[in-house]
Amino acid sequence: MKLSQLFNEIKVLEDVSTFSKHEQLVQGIINALNQKILVRGDILPSVNQMIKEIGFARETISRAYKELVNRGIIESKNRKGYFVATEDTEQHLRVCLLLYAFDTFQETFYQSFRNKIGENIQLDIFFHHNNFSVFESTINNIKGKYGMYVIAPIDVPEAIPLVEQFPMNKLLIVDRKLDLNEEHSYIVQEFKQSSYNAFVELADRIKEFDQFVFFFKQQSAEPNDVLDSFQRFIKDYKVNGIIKNKYESGSIESNKVYFTIHNLELWEILKDSKLKGLKPGKDLGILSHNDDNVKEIIFDGITTFSIDFEKMGEMAAEFVLSRKPIKHIMKNKLIRRNSL
Repeated sequence: MKLSQLFNEIKVLEDVSTFSKHEQLVQGIINALNQKILVRGDILPSVNQMIKEIGFARETISRAYKELVNRGIIESKNRKGYFVATEDTEQHLRVCLLLYAFDTFQETFYQSFRNKIGENIQLDIFFHHNNFSVFESTINNIKGKYGMYVIAPIDVPEAIPLVEQFPMNKLLIVDRKLDLNEEHSYIVQEFKQSSYNAFVELADRIKEFDQFVFFFKQQSAEPNDVLDSFQRFIKDYKVNGIIKNKYESGSIESNKVYFTIHNLELWEILKDSKLKGLKPGKDLGILSHNDDNVKEIIFDGITTFSIDFEKMGEMAAEFVLSRKPIKHIMKNKLIRRNSL
């Protein structure tokens, strides 16, 4: 009964002269949803069934189904066909956003992205926490279900074939660059030279202290390019530098510069400096990566080097809305404040 009613909704639009066959099929399915002929979870006729019942070309039917998938109204399930994903026929696009985690700077990116794409777009957000197993299972779960994909990948060779499963015109890589085999769009950070430039700009200030301590954890989400830049800097500028795996609570000492990428470590360092009565910028130096509003305020300001995550979010949203290919590399810039 449902299928015959659906076919009737499509056929009745034959008399609408402004509709192409592709538009007739899309609008017929939307009308069936609006009239509750179809509801969420219902399976749609296969392409072959559609050809038999309404006589449209296979390419026309496939294109109409793809448009409805892009809008998030239906979804494709491997070997099971097309299903109704939502009864909200007003939405124009369904977007998947896959990020590392919801840290403060990534929240800035998300809010900027969300505000820019508008209300008529369904946005689903996922996190992989730099865990490859989580990343892989998430990729396998989301493919074929969205009209656009914005992905912050794990920068390992194993991630490349996973990401290459997506149509390149529907994919945007953000944050870390991946060397994909096909042409793709990206808005990513440049770490190596811009990190080195930040250290060089701070060189005279760093040399006022006895030691430059960098907390860097191998096999983490931290970019190795920053580590390479640190090592190059302390060699080129003859700075007494040391790399430690992590900050040990209570180990803070005066006359040292502490540099961390992780916010949790930064908060611990600031807490210990307060407990020991050490003033950042005077008794010790503190440098952080990835700026946010809190770092501008606390302890009279924390010196950082960072990209503009709000701008990255806006640019990513512009790609989703326009689908205009983009290849953009954002350089980290030094933001000097009182801590160093």
